[in-house]
Amino acid sequence: MGPLGQHSRTVHGYLAFPKLEGEIGPYMTFRGMPMLNWSLNNYIGLANHPQVRKADAEAAAQWGLGSPMGARMMSGNTKYHEQLEVELAQFAQKEDAILLNFGYQGIMSVIDALLDRHDVLIYDLESHACIVDGARLHMGKRFGYAHNDIDNLEKQLQRATRLAAESGGGILVVTEGVFGMSSSVGKLKEIVELKKKYSFRLLVDDAHGFGTMGATGAGVGEALGCQEGIDIYFSTFAKSMASIGAFVAGEKQILNFLRYNTRSQIFAKALPMPLVVGALKRLELLRNQPELREKLWTIVNALQNGLRERGFNIGNPQSPVTPVYMNGNPVEVQNLIRDLRENHHIFCSVVAYPVVPKGIVLMRLIPTAMHSLDDVSRTLDAFEDISRKLQTGVYANLEVPTVVL
Repeated sequence: MGPLGQHSRTVHGYLAFPKLEGEIGPYMTFRGMPMLNWSLNNYIGLANHPQVRKADAEAAAQWGLGSPMGARMMSGNTKYHEQLEVELAQFAQKEDAILLNFGYQGIMSVIDALLDRHDVLIYDLESHACIVDGARLHMGKRFGYAHNDIDNLEKQLQRATRLAAESGGGILVVTEGVFGMSSSVGKLKEIVELKKKYSFRLLVDDAHGFGTMGATGAGVGEALGCQEGIDIYFSTFAKSMASIGAFVAGEKQILNFLRYNTRSQIFAKALPMPLVVGALKRLELLRNQPELREKLWTIVNALQNGLRERGFNIGNPQSPVTPVYMNGNPVEVQNLIRDLRENHHIFCSVVAYPVVPKGIVLMRLIPTAMHSLDDVSRTLDAFEDISRKLQTGVYANLEVPTVVL
């Protein structure tokens, strides 16, 4: 069953594969109970924004989900796909951009297209699974470096430089803008600085940073003042854009290569028109309604500061993602989550071993522009209650009920 599947009897439908129902927002329904929901990546609230819903509905009515038919290279290209690419490139402060059908598949395919067996890949070991799977596709040498450890990265660059000289290949460094579990930000400025000593290209997956970070929302590179040093900038539409799809942006020369060599796009049907037109509206709102991003950060700061003031270990979050670390065994974790949901009516994601070390439970909160300061206050009170029960052994002495599906 694997490290996660072995627990399926007690967690399926509750801790794993839960069903949240109702309109997307801070209040949804879980198993018939209203919940204050901290588990959606709808950062700036575009999922149910009235202008977005109108654009989505009108595009679906005009074109349906079937249009355009065929891959873009053959018969599925439109002026709207090209317009979105131009606007995404401008927003990301790059020369060119390419639409991708999915985020997870997209980053894997970009890594695969950029590298051949002569090239060397270096990636941050805390990277998302999509980057890890992209690395697995690489038929040449690959090295991981300790998370955000620039000294360790430099050691890997030294190894890679020797190997690339022997093989005649190049070096690609891959990291994230925001690491979605720890909420740490990639040390992009320091990595870009290493280009003065080593020859490599930098690919940044900025899924959580796009739309939330930087003066205009252009991401972590903008926030750190090094967007220009990112050679290949990638993000998904599944977070701030509240949709499906992704894009990659960079120099025209690199993007032209990817346009003709990214197999998952060349041989796949084009992104459906409602998703393209809907993305144009979402991008317009990202550009023109900075108050949504400002509201997001009001909630982020209130939640993170409140947790710190009440003594919770939240690490050092540098993005809206808000982790709360507690100590507990599997029985305690399941009873804690049930108490939080059944009695406090608060829903958040829980992460346990093997994603985090044994004995650690990570409660992952995602603030959005749709939450209120009252939501924050209620959540802080609830977390104080469950923390007290965890520390006094209340959850250790309860049986874990069998989930009724």
